[in-house]
Amino acid sequence: MHSRRRRGRKRARIEIIPLIDIMFFLLASFMLVSLNLASARSVRVNLPVAQTGDPENKPDTISISVDSTGGVFLDKHPIGRNELQAELARRRALSPKVRVLVSGDNDARHGYMVAVLDRVRAAGIQTVAFETKPVAAP
Repeated sequence: MHSRRRRGRKRARIEIIPLIDIMFFLLASFMLVSLNLASARSVRVNLPVAQTGDPENKPDTISISVDSTGGVFLDKHPIGRNELQAELARRRALSPKVRVLVSGDNDARHGYMVAVLDRVRAAGIQTVAFETKPVAAP
C-alpha cells in the first residue's frame, strides 16, 4: 500500500524585488521630470549673455517669453498684449506675491521688451526679473 503524504497548499508569496525595481524606476523618472519643469514653462528663445545673472527657480513665478518677431508667450501659450495684462492682473489677485520672469530673445527689439514690462507693471506686479544665460567659462 502506498502511503501518501498530505501536502499542504502552497502559500502565495509576494516577491518584493521586482516591486523595489519599479519603485526606483518611478523615483528616477519623477526626479528627471521635476528637474526639467523649470525650463519647460517658457518658450525657447536665444537668451542674451550676462555675467551677473542669477538662476531664478521659485514658486509663484510667471514666465513670459518674447521671441525675435515680438510674439508674446505666457507659460508657452501665445497671448496678445491686452490679454497679457488682464491675465497678469487675474493671477496677481489670486497670489499677491506673484513674480514675473521675462525671457527675451537676443534679437528681440527693445520696444517689444519695454511694452511687455509696461503691461506687467500696469497689472500691478512689481517683482520682475529678466532671464539671461551665464557667460561661458574659458
